[in-house]
Amino acid sequence: MPKLPQSRCLPVALLAVLLALCPTGARAAVPTGAQAAPLPPAPPTPVPGPGTPSVGGCVADEWPWGCLAECESGGDWHINTGNGYYGGLQFRQSTWAEHGGLAYAPRADLATRAEQIKVAEKVLATQGWKAWPACSKRYHLVGRMHVVQAGDTLASIARRYRVRGGWKALHQANAEVIGRDPDRIRTGTMLVIPSATGGTARTAVLTPLR
Repeated sequence: MPKLPQSRCLPVALLAVLLALCPTGARAAVPTGAQAAPLPPAPPTPVPGPGTPSVGGCVADEWPWGCLAECESGGDWHINTGNGYYGGLQFRQSTWAEHGGLAYAPRADLATRAEQIKVAEKVLATQGWKAWPACSKRYHLVGRMHVVQAGDTLASIARRYRVRGGWKALHQANAEVIGRDPDRIRTGTMLVIPSATGGTARTAVLTPLR
């Protein structure tokens, strides 16, 4: 039998060796039993920055109501010292009655904390933070506010407070809180009510200042 030329056999043998040595894919294989790298830990909960002073645990206690109560009554939501002011936020009896408090209790000190805050939100809408003049000044809380309730829209809030410029002015005054979409407002959000002169009221500070 005639022999094949040696020059034709060598390339075939060499090709077989190269194929045996080279990996079949571009992705490196994962060793058997190896575990995937663990996910990085979740970022820590943000803490007040260096410009925010420590004013005690009231900051985390349903701000700003916990701090106002601590300032007004020492944080005693059922206090009645006989001075004509009642409860944690020191309501006058007339203020309590005018803002629907009697639906909860005869006096503020007889109502729950949550009920007192609900009435306080109504007071905030009509009188602003000046209803608590000394303590709101302490925490730099300014302006007339509205706490968003279920079913509220910017248009309905603007009509209620007769905001000059309507819902657009209300949105502009609260753009940082609401965001770009005026149709997305969350229940419980505090909105600044623009001043009657058409200017924008200062935004209530949501963290205590020096």
